[in-house]
Amino acid sequence: MDLREKKTKRSIYNAFLELRSKKPLEKITIKELSEKAEISKATFYLHYQDIYELSQQLQLEVLKRIYDSVQDPMDMFVNPSKTFREIKDAFLANINMINILFSGKQEARLPILVENELMKVLVELRPELKDNPVAYTKMSFLIMGAFYSYLHNTKMFDEQIVSDTIIDMMEVYSFEK
Repeated sequence: MDLREKKTKRSIYNAFLELRSKKPLEKITIKELSEKAEISKATFYLHYQDIYELSQQLQLEVLKRIYDSVQDPMDMFVNPSKTFREIKDAFLANINMINILFSGKQEARLPILVENELMKVLVELRPELKDNPVAYTKMSFLIMGAFYSYLHNTKMFDEQIVSDTIIDMMEVYSFEK
C-alpha cells in the first residue's frame, strides 16, 4: 500500500470513528463521511462497498489486536486462565474503540465476532478440533461463557472479583478435560 493510499484510509477511519462516536452506524451516510474525510464518494467506493463493510473491517481489526496480545496462543489449551487475563487486559486497553464500534445495534455483534474470531485461531492451532463436537462445544462454552459473564457481571460487581472467579472456573474447565 503506497503512502497516498495509507493517508486516504487513515482519513476515512478517523472520519468514521468521529461520526460513529456521535451517531448510530445506520445514520452515517457516505456523503457525510466523504466530506468529513475530505475525499470524494468515488474514492470511498474504491476501498469499501458500503459503510457496513468499513465498520466490520474496523471491528475485526480491533479484535485482531486483542488476540495478537496473547503471548503464546497454545496457552489457550493448557492455561486458558492466562489467556483470559491477556485477552481481558487487551480488551480493556481497547475499550474506547470497542465502545464506539460496537455501540447501538452493533452491540450484539461483539460476542459473536469474539467467538468466531477466537475459534478461527483455536482451530488453526489445532485443526483436528474442527470436526470434534465435544471439543468445539467446550471451546464455545468457555469463550462465550467467560465473555458474557465478564461483560454482564462487571456492570454489577467489582471487576477483579469477577475476573478472579472466571479464572478459577477456567482452571477447572479447560479445553483439554
